[in-house]
Amino acid sequence: MLLIDATTLWSDELYTVGKSFQPSLRSLLVMLREDTHPPAYYVLLWFWGNLVGQSPISLRFLSWLAYLAGGFVMVLQAMALGGGRLRVAAIAALLAFCSPYPIRFAIEGKSYAVLVLFVALAWWWRRSGHPIAYGAVAGLAGLTHFYGLFLVLAAAAWDGWQRRWTFAAAALIGVIPALAWMAYAADYLFSSRAASWIGVPDYALFEETLARGLGLWPLPKLALILLLLELLRRWGGLRRIPWPAWNLLDRSGLIPSLLMVLGVVVVSFVKPMAFSRYFVVLLPAVVPVLSVQIGGLELNRFGRGCGLVVLGLILASWWGPGFSELDAGLGGVREQDQFRQISQRTSGLEERYSPRERLFNLSDRMEAAMGRIPSPSAPWGGKADLKQRLQGLDQPQQLWLASSGPPLAMKRKLKPLQSQVELAGFRCEPQATDLTHARLLRCRSESMGLSK
Repeated sequence: MLLIDATTLWSDELYTVGKSFQPSLRSLLVMLREDTHPPAYYVLLWFWGNLVGQSPISLRFLSWLAYLAGGFVMVLQAMALGGGRLRVAAIAALLAFCSPYPIRFAIEGKSYAVLVLFVALAWWWRRSGHPIAYGAVAGLAGLTHFYGLFLVLAAAAWDGWQRRWTFAAAALIGVIPALAWMAYAADYLFSSRAASWIGVPDYALFEETLARGLGLWPLPKLALILLLLELLRRWGGLRRIPWPAWNLLDRSGLIPSLLMVLGVVVVSFVKPMAFSRYFVVLLPAVVPVLSVQIGGLELNRFGRGCGLVVLGLILASWWGPGFSELDAGLGGVREQDQFRQISQRTSGLEERYSPRERLFNLSDRMEAAMGRIPSPSAPWGGKADLKQRLQGLDQPQQLWLASSGPPLAMKRKLKPLQSQVELAGFRCEPQATDLTHARLLRCRSESMGLSK
């Protein structure tokens, strides 16, 4: 399971941990029962690791290949929707292969690149009129990520509304395996532990989602695009700003995609599940539509020049600060966790406890496998372990508490453990105050302090 959990621990570096840590396929499926994702990608990664080896490059290569294929399908889809024009294909290629949103996931050992491929294929087969192929890849999308499942269900509802019964039935049959997996893992998926780091929808969700697609400063960029459109309308030869045709929105899959977003956001006010990076599932519909719309603009020389200048500015922001968080050397934070740093700083210590003990134990084992720390002499314990230890006759004189993740969620999860040890007569002091997405507390017994 260590090989699998590496994909959720750090997205800045996917480690190879050796065959001895790899479970059997049956054990993998049992362990994934307490994971927030369905099993298709992890099973595929399991087979891929056995086939090509378990180095960081070989494991990531699966995502690279998947996104290259997914981007190629998006370009073909844009050409088909745009009447085969090469200009539309060129724009689609720029959007698919130059945006920080898709590329950052294409270089990670995560399921998003594979998800994009399956969704792109689903929209391709849906537009082409092949219900069997559509249902098959739609089912794979649902088994890869639950946002894929939500998207396919939204597409089934829309096709049913449009009386396209064959495609609605194909989608519903295709998602049966994903729904069966959801029932199998229901105890965890519908508990308070699942996706507990996700908050209710707010303005920050909207802004962060825009930032993933546009890079830094998304709102000023939107203002720049609006200004460009006004310039093009006045002096660039653009007679009117064209709205996408209803047929284009339907055939591209954008309408079901927007219905999925609406449904997820509404449900998230009750059970939070709207997370910005999950909306990468929209790319296979958004990229072709934008490409067709941009490729259909008829501009004069001044208009084309202004468009190229704005495009250059956006690309510069994408390939500069837009990718800065991919550099692990800049604080080691990409997906709002710093497990590795805590493992290194608590190396050799005992009496360590955390609300996320399983991930810290995996972190320790990976750090040891990479030779960065010696093998830990004692594992991390959880809340139940801490309670049992404090109730024992021989209480420790000193213990360590730690957590990692988004700051607010991290503090909220660590607070019950801190209250527990303080009630037992310990005084906790923060350590590692330079870490932004990890918290480490050194708690010493009051009797120990008095003796000193």
